[in-house]
Amino acid sequence: MKTKSKTKQNLLLLGAVLILIIVPFFYAKGGSFTGSDDQGTEQIKKFDPSYKVWAHPLWTPPSAEIESLLFTVQGSLGTGIIAYIIGSARGKKKALKQIEEQKNGKK
Repeated sequence: MKTKSKTKQNLLLLGAVLILIIVPFFYAKGGSFTGSDDQGTEQIKKFDPSYKVWAHPLWTPPSAEIESLLFTVQGSLGTGIIAYIIGSARGKKKALKQIEEQKNGKK
């Protein structure tokens, strides 16, 4: 019974994720998907035309594709680290629970 409810929950979550991925393609037709840095600079220059950028990147990727790749790699590494920490904590909790059960004579 528990497996059936987990399967249903997983299917509902998968459906929600798919909706979140697909809906923007129809909702934002013809939209401009620029970065927030570009949008922020545009707004600042709009309200203060004399503004000069005071921070510059140390290195600029040779193309937008490389920039996207690096952004994706950074996000993937961060996700991997977070998933490892959560998995490790869960494994430790499970191991401690098993040790406690063994001490109490349960199995």
